Amino acid sequence: MAANEQAKGTAGYLFEVGMLKRAKRSGWWIAGVKDPETIAEHSFRVGVVGAVLAMMEGADPAKVALLCLFHDTQETRIGDIPHIGRRYVTAASNEQVTADQVSAAHPAVVAGVQAIVDEYENGESLEVVVAHDADKLECLIQAVEYREQGYRNVQPWIDTSLGSLKTDAARQLAEAALTMTSLEWQKVYLT
Repeated sequence: MAANEQAKGTAGYLFEVGMLKRAKRSGWWIAGVKDPETIAEHSFRVGVVGAVLAMMEGADPAKVALLCLFHDTQETRIGDIPHIGRRYVTAASNEQVTADQVSAAHPAVVAGVQAIVDEYENGESLEVVVAHDADKLECLIQAVEYREQGYRNVQPWIDTSLGSLKTDAARQLAEAALTMTSLEWQKVYLT
């Protein structure tokens, strides 16, 4: 494949990933959230949460943030299927979707992105465990924020997320988040 075709394939992937800025996280509609966060908004905070958890757990923060950044990129093609809907749908694996997404990209991008997604989906390293915890912890934090906005049906998201956390750091941060408001961070500056 010619260099200009690889550049177009890579740029096409970047345009496709941009769709995540417009695609909503559909599971929140079940809880009655009228205008839920986008997949990109979720993924951004998952990356930050992942880096923070990695620092607390002694894992590689850059590696965890990278795993988190790519963890939902497949949803440009298969959408954000709520947990309850997954029992009725057979979808291609995230690894298969990723392979299609980057198939026309630069060979280093193909190999790199596929390796990141494969590791997130199948790895067992501390970084992978932390990245999965970051995804669950971000969901819990988002549910707390939605609850503060008056959406009362988010408790199952909090309970499920809390119950699936594996690392001490994630459990500590979840417990802390459940004992405070989402605006408590600004009290330092208001006093």
